[in-house]
Amino acid sequence: MKTISKNRAFGGTQGVYAHRSDVCDCDMTFAVYTPPQAAEGPVPVLWFLSGLTCTHENAMIKAGAQAHAAEFGLALIFPDTSPRGEAVANDEAFDLGQGAGFYVDATESSWAAHYQMGSYITRELPEMLARNFAFGDAHGITGHSMGGHGALTLAMNNPGRYASLSAFAPIANPVASDWGRKQLGAYLGPDESLWAAHDASLLMAEKGFEGTVLIDQGTDDQFLDLLRPEALAAAMAARRQPGVFRMQPGYDHSYFFIASFMRDHIAHHAEALWAVMD
Repeated sequence: MKTISKNRAFGGTQGVYAHRSDVCDCDMTFAVYTPPQAAEGPVPVLWFLSGLTCTHENAMIKAGAQAHAAEFGLALIFPDTSPRGEAVANDEAFDLGQGAGFYVDATESSWAAHYQMGSYITRELPEMLARNFAFGDAHGITGHSMGGHGALTLAMNNPGRYASLSAFAPIANPVASDWGRKQLGAYLGPDESLWAAHDASLLMAEKGFEGTVLIDQGTDDQFLDLLRPEALAAAMAARRQPGVFRMQPGYDHSYFFIASFMRDHIAHHAEALWAVMD
């Protein structure tokens, strides 16, 4: 693991790191915020998965998360959204290829060599963190848009791995959206029966989450028709999933929306994660 940068922030440290990923077969970059409480002992870990076109840097800079993480004593992990490099497959469109890994393990030959983001997030990067940081073993996950899709699907597909779950404006029903059908078809192939395991609304109906879920969605989000929040809200209600689905009046899809409700999400995760730690 190579250290790219370290900066003091809210009594803790914001670091950026790089390493060679075996599962993605390329160099990957990620960011870690270590709160001041980590100097006294292990702290819980909250993963933030970013959306289309983003890198590790967007949420690290724009989400306003570090101040709240320092308040509640959580480490923050900001992974990249896809493999990158000259040898990595790409597409001219912004919503496929580099910057658009969709947090799945690709099976189609055009993408499978590098696009193994599901395994990277749930297996390889946690193992890297465990070797290099003295954090606790209580993990929560959240994300925005494509990253909200990733947070929800990875949590429901890996029961017991994450003790807390939330999402900001997630791509909630990708099998029924142009933000989903295109990507799942490219990465997983034309058999739509394989796509259901990567659809948060279908997973919510089938499995749910063992803890309480927090979802925030802006009513003025310019991508509402692509996100399909109504499908996830209906699945949560039908399942009687413990949690809160909030439609926030006037908010759009931007990081201003995320920053406005970030403290609520970190408090939500801190309550569940510290209970596991204690």
